[in-house]
This record gives sequence, C-alpha cells and structure tokens, in this order.
Amino acid sequence: MRQYARLRDAKLNKIRILREHRSFPHASDSMKLLLIEDEKELSRSIIEYIKDEGYVCTCSYSFIDASKNINDYEYDCVVVDLTLPGGSGLELIRQLKTVQPATGIIIISAKNSLDDKLAGLDLGADDYLTKPFHLAELNSRIKSVLRRRFYSGSSSVIINELRIEPEKHEVFVHDGEIALTKKEFDILLYLATNKEKVLTKEGILEHIWGDDAATFDSLDFVYTHIKNLRKKLIAGNCGDYIKSVYGIGYKFSAL
Repeated sequence: MRQYARLRDAKLNKIRILREHRSFPHASDSMKLLLIEDEKELSRSIIEYIKDEGYVCTCSYSFIDASKNINDYEYDCVVVDLTLPGGSGLELIRQLKTVQPATGIIIISAKNSLDDKLAGLDLGADDYLTKPFHLAELNSRIKSVLRRRFYSGSSSVIINELRIEPEKHEVFVHDGEIALTKKEFDILLYLATNKEKVLTKEGILEHIWGDDAATFDSLDFVYTHIKNLRKKLIAGNCGDYIKSVYGIGYKFSAL
C-alpha cells in the first residue's frame, strides 16, 4: 500500500509540474468545473445537476481548500460564493485571474448589493447570480460564459471540413456524422480547441479524466484512444490533423 501511495503521489506531482507547459483548456464538453460553496446541501444539488451535462466537477467547501485547488489544477469555469469559511471569494477571484486568466468565473451569493456585484465584476468575474436561483438558470449561465470565453460566442467548433457540436456531442466531416465514444469526442474537442498547441499526454489525461488521473499506472491508454480517434476521422475523409510530438504528446494542426 505504501508503494502504491508513493507511485500515485509521484504521478500526481508530475501532472502538477507539467501544467506550466500546457495551454488552458478551451473545451465545452467534459469541461472541468470547480464549485466553491460552503453550503453542502446546495453544493450537492448543483453538482448532481451539472454532472448530468457531462462536466467533470470538483467541490471546495472552504477558502483554503479552494485556493489549493485553484493553484494545483486547471479549470474551465469556476462557480464561487463570496462568503466562505477562512476567507473571501473575492480573494479567490484575484488568485484565479493571476494563475488561470482564461477561466470563466461565475459568482453565486446571497448578497445582492451593487457594491458586491461591481467588486466581483471589476476583478474579472463574468457573471453574478443571486441566491436563491434555479439550477437550470445557473447551467445556462455556465454555458453562456463558456461560449463567450472559448468559442467567441459560437456553439460550434469548425476547422476546414471538420465540425464539432459540443452541446449535442456530435462530430461531422463534410456534413457526414462520425460516431465517436465519449472519451474520443472529449479528446478531439480538447485538441481542436487548442489547435497548433502541443498538449502533453499528462495534460490530456488530467483534463479528460479529472481527479481520476492520478490512479492510472500508464499513459498507454491515452495513445490507444487517440489512435482510434485518428482512424475514425481519416476513414470519414477528414484530414489527419492530430500529430504526434515525440516525447511530449500531441498537437492538432490544420495548417
């Protein structure tokens, strides 16, 4: 057990170190969300609802835990309460804008004062939602923030003959649909929305599998998923855009 724990910790540490070599994720399916909320019943309700949308979700119940997650892992969107045990949500927003400037931020708070809203938005938050709120409204605002930040307001990713529909979980080449597994779809979207950027195997692992990344003993299955993905795309008359970068990982190149 001790040996397994050491191996697990070593892998996790490697992932954390390599994060500085990765671009920020721009995907909208299997996106990584961090919920920072100390009301556990509300947190559970939110997590259960948005997980049904296909998001990889993590929850922090305190300022200290949230600060650790922000500095150790990458997230596509963070939903943060302003009043937390041990500190202020506004300070967490400051940290986020420093270490993860591309991350979308939505404030949820029982406070409804104009000063609080302006303070959060001035720090770089994208939206402010006052409690109580409907979970469907929060979900819609998350989608809206992600579209504005990562798709320039569009709901599709189009690269030459390739069209990806994140919300419908569909892929088309020359308007013909390509059947992909969920992981293949997630990997394609992650690569395509970071086109011309080298992504490490470790980075792909962490983004697609989230907190489960540290439990894997090998990166071979990442290679297997990408090999199958390339075969399906090429068979559908798509260009071979996914390139291997020896000793590092992969790059989506449509040049």
